[in-house]
Amino acid sequence: MSAKTLDRKGRWRNKTVAFRVSPEEDEQIETAVRLSGLTKQDYIIKRLQEKEIVVVGNPRVYKALKNELARVIVELKRIEAGWNVSDELLETIELITRTMQGMKDGQ
Repeated sequence: MSAKTLDRKGRWRNKTVAFRVSPEEDEQIETAVRLSGLTKQDYIIKRLQEKEIVVVGNPRVYKALKNELARVIVELKRIEAGWNVSDELLETIELITRTMQGMKDGQ
């Protein structure tokens, strides 16, 4: 039997929570997790508990921001005159903006 793994607060996390999402919802969650710099588990727990997500700038977050912005640019180039802008793209742009603004304010 493996040793119990405790979290930073000394709690034993032995409960599993699972749910199904669409591929689009999964991509939105993955994007938010990458931009937060947190693990998926920590990100989802904080969101469910309505706790503030504090992004600490580091190379991994910088790379995620750079990659997401590259995806946004490709998508924007595809869009003609502002038509066919998906809600997912707008949400990603808003998340990138909030993340970068938070990193700027934290300096």
